[in-house]
Amino acid sequence: MSTFISEFLLGGSGKRVAIKDSINIAGHPTRSGSRAFADATPAIRNAEVVDAILDAGWQIVGKTNMHELAFGVTGINDWTGTPINPQAPDRVPGGSSSGSAAAVAAGLADIAIGTDTGGSVRVPAACCGIAGLKPTYGRVSRVGAHPAVSSLDCVGPFAANMDDLIAAMQVICPGFRVQHQPSSNVSVGFLDVACDPHLHACLGAAADRAGWRRSIVQLSEFDAAFAAGLTVINFENWAAFGHFTGKGLIGADVEQRLLAASRTSSADLAQAEKVRVRFSQQVDAALEEFAVLLLPTLPSLPPTLNEARSASKAVAGMTPLVRPFNLSGHPALTIPVELDCSGLKIGLQIVGRKGQDELVCAFGAQLQQSMVGERPASKNKS
Repeated sequence: MSTFISEFLLGGSGKRVAIKDSINIAGHPTRSGSRAFADATPAIRNAEVVDAILDAGWQIVGKTNMHELAFGVTGINDWTGTPINPQAPDRVPGGSSSGSAAAVAAGLADIAIGTDTGGSVRVPAACCGIAGLKPTYGRVSRVGAHPAVSSLDCVGPFAANMDDLIAAMQVICPGFRVQHQPSSNVSVGFLDVACDPHLHACLGAAADRAGWRRSIVQLSEFDAAFAAGLTVINFENWAAFGHFTGKGLIGADVEQRLLAASRTSSADLAQAEKVRVRFSQQVDAALEEFAVLLLPTLPSLPPTLNEARSASKAVAGMTPLVRPFNLSGHPALTIPVELDCSGLKIGLQIVGRKGQDELVCAFGAQLQQSMVGERPASKNKS
C-alpha cells in the first residue's frame, strides 16, 4: 500500500521504471511526500535522468512515495501513507526512497530511481532485500531533483538484480561502461564497524563465497564522518526547508528534525568540512591497498514499524554505516544477502574509488553470481 504517489504510463515499452516523488516529471507535481507541496504546480520539464530513461525507450510507471522531504530513514509518512516492506511487512521499508525500493521488491517496477543524501537509496534497498547504488557524487545528474542544492545527494538506481541495475546506470550515467568481473582471489578490505555478530558473520561468509581475499580494515575517522555528514545535511536541509516549520505543513518527525537542524552553525559546518577532507583522504588511501571496501549496509535488522514509532534509538541506528560515504562522495552499492535461518535478506555494502562505479557494480555482479552457485566457495577466513 502507498508505494506510489501516482501511477501512470509514460514512454516506450522497455523496462518499467518508477521515479521518486522528489524528481521532476513534466506535467506532474513534485511534492516530495509533503503537505508543504500539496498545491505544487506540475513540473514544466523533466529531470535529466527522466529524459535519459524516456530516450532509452523505457516506460515510467509512476511516482513513488518517500519519507517526507527526503529527511528521514524509516519511510514512515503519515500524510501520504507508508509503503509496505514486501520482504518483511512488520518492518520499516526504509527511507527516504521507501516507495522506490518497495516498488522493485514487490515486482511493480524493474528499476526505480531514488536519491541518497545520507543512505536514502542504500537503506531502503537493504530493508526491502534488493540492490541499490549511490553513485560517485556528481556522476549522475541531479538537475530536476529536489532540493536543488546539496553537497551530499546523489540520484541512484534500485533493481532486484545486478543486470538491471547495471542497465540503469548505462542509461542514466553518461560514459558508464560495463566492466568485466574482477579476477578470483582479489584483495578486499572489510571495515571493522559495529554490527550485529550474526549479520557480520553472514556477510563475511558471502564475501568468502565470492572468492575474495578479505582483510580487516579500520578507518579512524569513520565515526567522525558520520557525525560530520549529519551536520552537513542539517545545515543544507534547514536552508532548503526551514521556512516550512511552525506552519503545520510538515509531519512532527520532520519538523522536529528541522528545528534541531536550525541550531547547526557555520562554525559547525566548517568543522564538518575538515572531517570531510580527512575522511575522504583516508578512504582513498585504503582503496590504494584494496580493490574495494566492504561493510554491512545496516548494523542490525531494520526496526519494526512499532519500534520505529516508539524508539528513537532504533531509528538513529539505521544510518551509521552509510552516511560517511555521502560525506566522502565515494560510490557505494548495497547487495542483498540471505540471512541464515531468518528468511530475510540483508545488505552488504561495496565501496569503491571515486569514478569507479563500474568496478563497484562488477563486484556486485560477482557477489550475486556466487550466491546462486555459479562460483566455487572460498575457504578463506579472516
